[in-house]
Amino acid sequence: MAFAQPNRAQWTIICGITLLLVLAWPPGEGRSLGVKLVNWIVDPGGALPAFPGPLPYGLEDNGDAVAEHDAREQEFYRARDRSETTRRRMDMKEWVDPVPPQTERQLLVAIAVLTALVVWRLAGRT
Repeated sequence: MAFAQPNRAQWTIICGITLLLVLAWPPGEGRSLGVKLVNWIVDPGGALPAFPGPLPYGLEDNGDAVAEHDAREQEFYRARDRSETTRRRMDMKEWVDPVPPQTERQLLVAIAVLTALVVWRLAGRT
């Protein structure tokens, strides 16, 4: 049984969905390739400051540690308040995948299956 080559519309759908699946597929741990790409695009050199995490437990009595933490926090807000563009870049730098990896994988598989059905259906029209 010979199969016909996909037409232009089918190739467009196949390539678009394949790109979506590759970019959105979550790894076992960490961020998906698409989110990593956005994180890198908005701050390729790592110049934007990250919000400092909470002060480690037990260092509340250490005046130098508290002052250093407060200085990092002030630098973060100073950079964030420079412009609307910088604020948006800093927000995008911290993006993570919107749903848990297991749910995201299920949604992506559903998209792939539905796309296969659409492409198959388009084949019947030619």
